[in-house]
Amino acid sequence: MKKSHPPVHQIELRVVALQDLFNSMDPTPFHHRDLDTNAEKFLESWALEFPQDSHFRIIVHIEKMPPEDPAPLVAEAIHNHFGYKAVLARRNLRLLLLEGRTSLLIGIGFLALCLIAADILTGFASNTFLKLLKESLLIGGWVAMWRPMEIFLYGWWPIVRNGRIYRNLGGASVHVVPVKA
Repeated sequence: MKKSHPPVHQIELRVVALQDLFNSMDPTPFHHRDLDTNAEKFLESWALEFPQDSHFRIIVHIEKMPPEDPAPLVAEAIHNHFGYKAVLARRNLRLLLLEGRTSLLIGIGFLALCLIAADILTGFASNTFLKLLKESLLIGGWVAMWRPMEIFLYGWWPIVRNGRIYRNLGGASVHVVPVKA
């Protein structure tokens, strides 16, 4: 059986001048500059509409083309920017999973203490206040497990998805064309 290639989706971006593509507050050399926030959000929002395994072709339309071909510079800047964002996503995932493991250990320890205390109170459960305290301990122990369960069941998915999108945008085929009058 033949393995199918992931789809290639085209994203087109239009700017007036080349410098509009970059963050003017970034002091680093031109090819390492951050993309303009609006350009970045535009590319990300379009990319997130497609499946995670999609590949991209980015076409940048420039109204005022510079005298020398900006295509290599634009391609390197886009690749660097989204490659860095993919690295940040992996780092954020690693930190989230570390937080999840720590929260899980704390949650299990607290749950165990609450269950032991509730079990001890069972012997004295004839008093209404002690019954209420026992049930509160059980509920509190399970509530302590909320954060680790949130992380391991739901929290990591968006980070992985965004990381894949950033990686694919970082490897996109980039073309620069002048705007036709």
